[in-house]
Amino acid sequence: MTEPDGNEQFVKKHDFVQPRPCAMPYAIAGLLAAVFTLAGCGQPATQASAPPPAPVTVAQPVKRTVTDWDEFTGRFEAVEEVQVRPRVGGFVNSVEFQDGAIVHQGDLLYVIDPRPFEAVAEQADGQLSDARAKVELAKRELDRGLNLVQTSAVSEQAVDQRRQALQAAHAAETQAAGALKAARLNIEFTHVTAPLTGRVSRHLVSPGNLVQGSDTGTSTLLTSIVALDPIYVYFDMDEATFIKYSKLWFEGRRPSSRDTANPVQVTLAGETKPSHEGTINFLDNRLDVSTGTLRSRAVIKNTDLSILPGQFGRVRLIGSAPYEALLIPDVAVATDQSRKIVFVVKPDDTVEARPVVLGPLDEGLRVIREGLKAEDRVIVNGIQRARVGAKVAPSPAPAPAKPGDKS
Repeated sequence: MTEPDGNEQFVKKHDFVQPRPCAMPYAIAGLLAAVFTLAGCGQPATQASAPPPAPVTVAQPVKRTVTDWDEFTGRFEAVEEVQVRPRVGGFVNSVEFQDGAIVHQGDLLYVIDPRPFEAVAEQADGQLSDARAKVELAKRELDRGLNLVQTSAVSEQAVDQRRQALQAAHAAETQAAGALKAARLNIEFTHVTAPLTGRVSRHLVSPGNLVQGSDTGTSTLLTSIVALDPIYVYFDMDEATFIKYSKLWFEGRRPSSRDTANPVQVTLAGETKPSHEGTINFLDNRLDVSTGTLRSRAVIKNTDLSILPGQFGRVRLIGSAPYEALLIPDVAVATDQSRKIVFVVKPDDTVEARPVVLGPLDEGLRVIREGLKAEDRVIVNGIQRARVGAKVAPSPAPAPAKPGDKS
């Protein structure tokens, strides 16, 4: 052993040690070095445990008979609509309805001052009485002439003149009777009534105003009435859908709407499911050359009068014959770029992404046309935790309610 030099003797003698900065990092580094040394000497290192399989909920596709429905955008129009106009002119005495109310056929709407027409009727009545008196006089003169001609007291020519006078008197009587009837009709027309049952608009003429009346369409517009129950909904069918329906009809798998009142369902704005039902009652005889669509019409029951002309609605029309289909919840469908996929749990509990071809929604479930089998287990809850090729912990979903079941 070597002897300590002078500096070491000085340190020991005076018991003085210079402090070292950063002593703690050196200590940690030493411990890490020791750990790695032990690992290099054959001691196994501790490894992180694998995560447990992700829990998911699976369900098998539901198999049942379904019918496809095609959806169109439609606009409601009244089955009957009338513009109320007066047939005689004059000053309006009163308005007999409340704006926007339901009126029935024959209800009084307006009263026009009838006094001028009553005066004309009285004059026509007097003219009719005068014509009838002339008829009686002509009859008596003809009767006397017929008696006198037998004794040659009067000539045959005089008798013919009296017979012609009687015919003229009858014609004058008929003319006077017609004038009286027209005058009474004008009195009747001063009471403007509702020509149909429906909802009336606001009054466009107030009492005291002068209105023009005629039968040629130039009279003053007083108000309008629209029938509400039933109500029409018009929609445009595209050419491809029309061709599809024609093919189904030729194959005998769907009746033509021209011959059969095919059912329709209507969903109003803000609704999530159909609330009104009806039937097709008109298809146009040609396609619109500018849009390539066929104008179609359905008649809808509107007993609660909740639908007004001018509203929009989504019209569902039966689009196929009944067929067997597989259905899954719509939330189980995911999108992978341009294709639709579902995640299926294989027998070894690993996940597989399966491309599918979708059909329409039916009773809240999505029809799967291609890509699934009835025995497949489809992930319906926990899709975000599923990874293709990874194991999962599947649990069955509760059985879906059958159509028509009450909760």
